Amino acid sequence: MSCALTGLWHDANGDWDTAHRVVQAGNSEEDAWVHAYLHRKEGDIDNAHYWYRRCNRQPAIESLENEWTTIAIALLEEDTDARST
Repeated sequence: MSCALTGLWHDANGDWDTAHRVVQAGNSEEDAWVHAYLHRKEGDIDNAHYWYRRCNRQPAIESLENEWTTIAIALLEEDTDARST
């Protein structure tokens, strides 16, 4: 499982610190996207904006729950696509 998906799993299970540590170890755009989400959730908006720039995405304005779902769906679709090739 990717760092990004693992980070989302830890976040969903109430372990922000582990989620952050996992995505911080990654270096993909997907890891940066989850990193941005985590800092937004933390309330560190300046840091979140930095990570949104790193993943080439506009800062999210939707609810945290909706953003988490959007990220999870995108990552799972990518994972499924990668396995089928």
